[in-house]
Amino acid sequence: MKITLVAVGRARRGPVEELCRDYAGRLLWTVEIVEVEPRKRFQGEALKEHEAELMSARIPDGAVVVALDERGKAQSSLTFAETFRNWRDTGRDSVCFLIGGADGLAASLRDRADLVLAFGPQTWPHMMVRVMLLEQVYRAERILAGHPYHRE
Repeated sequence: MKITLVAVGRARRGPVEELCRDYAGRLLWTVEIVEVEPRKRFQGEALKEHEAELMSARIPDGAVVVALDERGKAQSSLTFAETFRNWRDTGRDSVCFLIGGADGLAASLRDRADLVLAFGPQTWPHMMVRVMLLEQVYRAERILAGHPYHRE
């Protein structure tokens, strides 16, 4: 499985970036983190649409697209792993996760997504979402491998 994480903004050196590297390094699946930075000064919906253009250009062809958004569906870790199993078993070997900027994702990206996923109704710092996502992807990989990392 190839995992691509497309996110708005650059990770700064520090604990959050180290945690991202740690979880990405643990994965047996290939992981690529792609950071996009808007260069133009937009606000509101115009900014979200500009970010959407930058992000859309980085989505790999044929990838399952997962948008992280507070309006999405929350999944348990076991359900998340089962979702990966279903993708794998139907020949989908590439998944692209989208994490928007401070104002969230444009509706065009949510509409394009195969799955809109939420980490609950709270608002999370975007850099923390990266860590939480990578940990859950690692957990899903371990569940599918029958590894005891995930305990019920």
